[in-house]
Amino acid sequence: MKRPTIAEIAARAGVSIGAVSYALNGRPGVSAETRRRILQIADEIGWRPSVAARSLSGSRAHSVGLVIARPADTLGAEPFFMRFIAGLERELSRQHIGLLLQVVDDHRAAIEETRRCWAERRVDGMILTDLWTHDSRIPVLEELGIPSVLVGGPRTDSRLPSVWTDDIEAVTGAVDYLVALGHQRIARAAGLPALEHTQVRISAFRTAIRAHGLADPQVIETDYTWEAGVRATRTLLSRRDRPTAIMYDNDVMAAAALNVAQEMNVAVPDELSIVAGDDSTLCFLVRPALTALARDIQAYGVHTAKVMLDVIDGRSPSSEPDQPTRLLVRASTAPPA
Repeated sequence: MKRPTIAEIAARAGVSIGAVSYALNGRPGVSAETRRRILQIADEIGWRPSVAARSLSGSRAHSVGLVIARPADTLGAEPFFMRFIAGLERELSRQHIGLLLQVVDDHRAAIEETRRCWAERRVDGMILTDLWTHDSRIPVLEELGIPSVLVGGPRTDSRLPSVWTDDIEAVTGAVDYLVALGHQRIARAAGLPALEHTQVRISAFRTAIRAHGLADPQVIETDYTWEAGVRATRTLLSRRDRPTAIMYDNDVMAAAALNVAQEMNVAVPDELSIVAGDDSTLCFLVRPALTALARDIQAYGVHTAKVMLDVIDGRSPSSEPDQPTRLLVRASTAPPA
């Protein structure tokens, strides 16, 4: 079916194309009656403004960009991102704003895509996730003046607004719980070492362990995948002084740990307690169900989208934390035997 055009509206209304343009864009130059007739005809034939044409004329693109710098197969294994994107979409679609999602391998490619999207006027702003301690993407966003929101804690090297969760409080609370159960050998399978939140969580974990007077714990850095969870768990359970509890940076690795424990005849939770760093359907489909650090990730996405829209509209939202993380206790944790 052919898309209605302003030429058709002009022909039906018996006016010039210029008059139609004035009326549709709310500009002076036509009478109130002519404007009313043009808008009525446009509505009758189903005319809608072309987003591409608006972007070329300097108006908004009605789209927000999200360029994720991770291998696509890793992204597919992470339930977090699908729920976060669902939250973004829930708010953006309500405002008739599109989400332009691209998955690239590294920061260099992410910077190239960001520059291209902005130069071609395909986006009105960018959402930045997976922040690195030294992140080369942030100076580019600031250099280009792109309205942006950082998904991660406030930074000393940027004034861009951010939305984040309190990882220090969440990790500390989980350690306190395990120690209260009687665990003294607690290890951690952390995420990607370059990520800022990985280092924040590791630091919080070590600080919480030392606060209880326990020995410096073992931490293994991973890439969040099932395979990495398997390798980390085998390494930790092969130690002579193997841990009685392990905290994992996501749900996928924690679920993988259950399989390794069964393979190595280590009973969960009697001989090993497991805590997942994210909560998802996976955590209560496995047996025993996994104790997990839970937060409403869709709401996190909605919150991020609202801040993004505020920035695009010229408001100056402050950096603010999202809802606090809760520890959901399930069957994978118990006092050590």
